[in-house]
Amino acid sequence: MRVLSGIQPTGNLHLGNYLGAIRNWVWMQDDMDSDSQCFFFLADMHSITVHEGREARIRNVRDMAAALVAAGIDPDRSVLFNQARVPAHAELCWLLNGTARIGWLNRMTQFKDKVGKDREGASIGLFVYPVLQAADILLYNATHVPVGEDQKQHLELARDIATKFNTDFDVDLFTMPAPIIPKESARIMSLRDGSAKMSKSDPSDLSRINLTDDDDAIMQKVKKAKTDPEPLPETAEGLAGRPEANNLVGIFATLTGRTPDAVCADFAGKGFGAFKPALGDVLVETLRPIRERFLALRTDDAALDAILNKGAARAAAAAEPTLRAAYDAMGLMR
Repeated sequence: MRVLSGIQPTGNLHLGNYLGAIRNWVWMQDDMDSDSQCFFFLADMHSITVHEGREARIRNVRDMAAALVAAGIDPDRSVLFNQARVPAHAELCWLLNGTARIGWLNRMTQFKDKVGKDREGASIGLFVYPVLQAADILLYNATHVPVGEDQKQHLELARDIATKFNTDFDVDLFTMPAPIIPKESARIMSLRDGSAKMSKSDPSDLSRINLTDDDDAIMQKVKKAKTDPEPLPETAEGLAGRPEANNLVGIFATLTGRTPDAVCADFAGKGFGAFKPALGDVLVETLRPIRERFLALRTDDAALDAILNKGAARAAAAAEPTLRAAYDAMGLMR
C-alpha cells in the first residue's frame, strides 16, 4: 500500500487545515504497516496558479512543513517534501499533457467554480491543474489517495489518463489509484458564518482559530463566535437550520472523538454561555502543544529545509523508475 496526498502551502494555518487534512495524515502514517509507505507533499507547483511574492511562497512552504511536523508527521516514517524540489512532477505532467484531452478538462467543475465568468482571464496553469495532480499520483504509483467530495472528479481523471497512456503505448506502467476515505472528514466552518468554510482569506480574524493563536485568543474567539439564542437540543437532529450551532457542536465532537448526538446529550437544554467555555478549553488543550512545537520549528529555516531536502531525495528516487519508463514508452530518448 502506497498512500499519497498533497496540500497547498498557505499562510495563516488554521483549525480547518488541521482537522480537515493534517490530522488525518498523522493517523494514516500511524496506521501504516512496515511494508506500506506514505508520501505527503507541499503543492507549491500548484500554488503558482495564484500570484504570490517570492518570499511569501518560501515562507509558506516552510510554515506548512513546520505545521505538519508539529502535528505529528514524522519525516523518518513518511516521505515529506515539496513538489518544486522534485522536478519529475513537472516533467511527467508535460508528458501526460499529450494524453489528457481538452474535453476531459472542460468537464472539471472546480475550474468552472474558480474562474466564474472570467474564463478568458484564468491562467493556463489553473486549467491543466488536474493533469499535474494526475502526475503527482501516477509518478509514485500510489495505490490509495485520500479524497474529499471536491476531489473525486480529479482522481477519476487521473485514472482515465493512466488507462489511456497504458493503452496507447501498450504498457502496464501506471497503477490505478483507489480513493481512500479519511477516518474522519471534518468540514470546519467560519466562526462568523456557519455556511462558509473557515478560511485564511476571510478579512475577519475572528472567523478562524489560527494555529498561532495563544490560549487567550482562542478563548476570546470562541466566546465571540456567532450563535443563536436557542438552547442546545437533545440530539444533533435538532441542529437543523442552525449552521453556527451545528459548526460549534461539530468542532467539539471532532476534537473529543465523540458523536454530535453525544455532545448534544451532555449540553441539552443549556445555552452557549455554558457550551462555549467548554469548547474553548478543549481547543486550548488540543492546540497548545501543536502551537508550541510549530512556533519553535518555524524559526529554524535550516532544519526545515533539511527535512524537505531529505524527503525530496527519497521522493525523487521513488519517482525516477516511473518517469524513465514513461519517456521510454513514448520513444523519447533521455
